[in-house]
Amino acid sequence: MVQNHKGIEMNMITKVDQNEARDTYKISYIIHFLLGAGNLLPWNALITAVDYFGYLYPTKHVEKVFSVAYMTSSLLILVLMLSWNKWNQTMSLRLRLNLGFSMFVLCLMVTPIVDWINWDQNGTKVKSNATYCVVVVSVVVCGLADGLIGGSLIGSAGKLPKQYMQAIFAGTASSGVLICILRIITKVSLPHTPHGLKTSAHFYFIISTTVLIVCIICCNLLYKLPIMQQHYTHLVQDFLPCSRHKLRDVARTIKCPAFGIFAIYTVTLSIFPGFLAENLESSVFKDWYPILLITTYNVADFVGKSFTALYVVKSTSKATWGCVARLLFYPLFTACLHGPKWLKCEVSIVFLTTMLGLTNGYLTSVIMILAPKSVPGSEAEIAAIVLAVSLGMGLVAGSVLGWFWII
Repeated sequence: MVQNHKGIEMNMITKVDQNEARDTYKISYIIHFLLGAGNLLPWNALITAVDYFGYLYPTKHVEKVFSVAYMTSSLLILVLMLSWNKWNQTMSLRLRLNLGFSMFVLCLMVTPIVDWINWDQNGTKVKSNATYCVVVVSVVVCGLADGLIGGSLIGSAGKLPKQYMQAIFAGTASSGVLICILRIITKVSLPHTPHGLKTSAHFYFIISTTVLIVCIICCNLLYKLPIMQQHYTHLVQDFLPCSRHKLRDVARTIKCPAFGIFAIYTVTLSIFPGFLAENLESSVFKDWYPILLITTYNVADFVGKSFTALYVVKSTSKATWGCVARLLFYPLFTACLHGPKWLKCEVSIVFLTTMLGLTNGYLTSVIMILAPKSVPGSEAEIAAIVLAVSLGMGLVAGSVLGWFWII
């Protein structure tokens, strides 16, 4: 009986491998990469245009408010997805992705529309608490969409071959690189005036909206690919309703990597982007300094997440200890802020920022690839969503801790 079961399992694996061989142009990988990029593109557009929002609302600590608003609402959706047993049966993956990306598109249109409405006849921006509240609400809704898309993508990729999880996280990192390139281009080519800031911010949102519309097309195209049709058929066959007992068992099994993911993003979000954008100054780079640091982080994060396509550490325990070791970034960055002159120099800070991004990208990708494979296949999706919730909790904790740099 056991041998017969193993034979059936081997036949299923062989069929999947045959289908994967037909994916000649890696279209399914590319689409997952693009969907990952689209998932984080609105957040990167918001924080990269923060100099514009900072001009409009100079007393609001926009970077930190946006971080808390976005990450808290995203976590709320992730927790709902984990605790609501019938969410997977009520809303299909395709519907959740379409709904989430549509919410992104609508929310990113808010800032340009508010701008067009609130410029007076003399061409001066009308600044008010009402417009600020509208922008923050749009950030909250963006966070809800992020949780819906991120939880759905990560959950489904947990049961797919590991290259799809790697593609998603490499895609999320690429969105930061893209937005930083756009930021540099606009800063060089546009005047350093309120109108120039407005034009650059709108440029981010237009490009992001275009990519998100492409994502909507791609997530519908994904279902037409033969290889993905077979994968999703297995997902439906293997899916079992998530009981609270099973959820507890899965959470206990992956508690160490889940804590590692939490630790990664608690450290990262308490430093990036708020500390790098607000607390550090350079007499050499001046107003280019925050852009340089944010770009350095995003490029390093992308390299770290892409490197897992070549090599993945085989032990989740080693990866978890690596996550805990990142707590050393706190005393190191504190020394750069309050320590001796040689530690305050641009070289030290750029190096630390590079290491922050590399370790964030690599360790995140390693844990998200390995942990869902450490449980039975029928529980892999639950494990992936538990990790996504841990990631979201880390984002919220890091966003809140980021305020301590200004206390």
